Amino acid sequence: MKLHASAAAGRNAFTAYGADFVAVNGERRTASVVVLPDRVLDWPVASFESLGAAHFAQLAALGAELVLLGTGARLRFPAPALTAPLAAAGIGLEVMDVQAACRTYNILAAEERKVAAALVIG
Repeated sequence: MKLHASAAAGRNAFTAYGADFVAVNGERRTASVVVLPDRVLDWPVASFESLGAAHFAQLAALGAELVLLGTGARLRFPAPALTAPLAAAGIGLEVMDVQAACRTYNILAAEERKVAAALVIG
């Protein structure tokens, strides 16, 4: 599906997504990724099952106020012990499938919110 965002110039936005990819500013990504309004980072997460507390600690250090966790093609919730670094830093966490995370990120980023989309792809 192609998305048409009205993001501010210079801000990252999802422009498409599918079963095994997302596109950020037209660039196709087929591996897990973290997208913030001002940068795109590779995220070394091979699968939902491989998520660990260290991955959430990395997210906590990014300066976002809210993390949208895209858990793949279907919604799955990580154990609270894994997400504890976000809670300790006072960072909100919303869990959804990747497609919903892309759409929600575009809306929040357009509102100039400090949001990060952490997407498990693959």
